[in-house]
Parts: sequence; C-alpha cells; structure tokens
Amino acid sequence: MKTEWDYTDLAEAYLKRPGYAQSAIEKMFEISGVKKGDTACDVGAGAAHLTLKLAEYGLNICAVEPNDAMRENGIKKTATYKNVQWFEGVGEHTGMESSKFNLVTFGSSFNVCNRQEALTESRRILKDNGWFACMWNHRDLDNPLQKEIEDILKSQIADYSYGTRREDQTEVINRSNLFREVIYVEGTVLHDILTEDFIEGWKSHGTVQRQSRDKFDLINREIRRVVEAKGDRYVKVPYTTRIWMAQAR
Repeated sequence: MKTEWDYTDLAEAYLKRPGYAQSAIEKMFEISGVKKGDTACDVGAGAAHLTLKLAEYGLNICAVEPNDAMRENGIKKTATYKNVQWFEGVGEHTGMESSKFNLVTFGSSFNVCNRQEALTESRRILKDNGWFACMWNHRDLDNPLQKEIEDILKSQIADYSYGTRREDQTEVINRSNLFREVIYVEGTVLHDILTEDFIEGWKSHGTVQRQSRDKFDLINREIRRVVEAKGDRYVKVPYTTRIWMAQAR
C-alpha cells in the first residue's frame, strides 16, 4: 500500500531500533485494565516492536501495517505467536470491524497519520470504554553521544525539526471530543546496543530521511564516524518511552 511516508527502504534498518520501556508498557496495561484474551489493534505495527509486547501479555492482536516490507518483517518476528494476525491498512482506514477492540495502540506511528482522522477511526473500532494509546521512544538528548548526533543533524539539515513525534499529544486527543481525560505515562530504559546495530538503526529514521533528502547517506556516514570513534563494541543509549492514553467516551 502506497502512503506518504514510504518505509520500504528503511524496513531492514528498522529491525535494529530498540524496544519500548517495559515499565511504561506495564503501566499502560494497568491503567487500561486489559487482561489476557482481550483484543488489541496495533496500528502502524511496523516490525512488531510494540506488537511483541502486546502478544507477550496475552492479548489477541490485529496488527495493521501499510508497508509490505515492514509488514513482512513483523510477520517473521511474531511467527511463533498464534494470537497475532497481520493486515494491510493505515491509521485513518484500518479495515477493522467497528466496536471490536479493548485497546488500540500506535507505536511510533501516530505522527505519520492525519491524527484527527486516526482518532476518529480508533474510536470507531474501539469498544465502549476501550482505550487509545500512542507512544514514542525518545532519545535522551542530554546524553553526550546524542548531543554529538544532534549536532550532525542540525549542521546538515536547515531548520531541522522533530515533527509531531516529540509534541505533547494531549490537546490533539482532546480536540477530537471522542475520549475522556488524557493520561500521560513514561518510563526510562538504558539500552545496551551493539555499536553496529545502533549505527544501522539510524538508517530507519523517516523524519530525518524526509528532511535531509540527498544528505541522508552523508548524515549516516557522519553518525558512523562519530560512534565508531568511541571504539566500543556496545553503546549505552538512554531512552524515555512516552505514552498518551485515553478512554473512549
């Protein structure tokens, strides 16, 4: 399926991206009250980073992903889970049945949708009193290595912007008038990542790719130079998982 954000060339690198903080995911489960056997729709499921967390918890999942290459990687990663089914679709048009799900999640995908349309679609497929949740992994920009990488991005991309992925999503959700009070959850995690995997993971960043255009390869070479100069086999990278969630009216 063709979308404005095409992740085909980024799909393999996306496998190298780190997972979400377990503490934040567990808090989401606690607040939403979902239990084993409940239904969840993971929208923009990509390579199954969030889908796996939902599957391990015992939810029955419909994973929706528009990109063929990303979806194929997700299918491979969840092949041993009988409680996961994969579908082609987008956040604004999931193709799912109305009033089916206890939980609808967007893992690092809400920012590539028309957010109001995606919220309307989420409410349509949620059961009454079901829960919507969107989340991202944000790098700790106070970390010295992350500062160096930020310097590379800003030196090569004029007016570099994070887009909506680092915005507070509360007002966007409230504007839909479809959900109750927004609850914010966060959790931190220190990922110990193979240096090569960390470097390769940067090739998956659609926000950087879209803004850098013909400089994307140059940026990735510069990131490789900076990280390899440390001489470490593993890189310790602090992340904060940030979740905005709300119950359907």
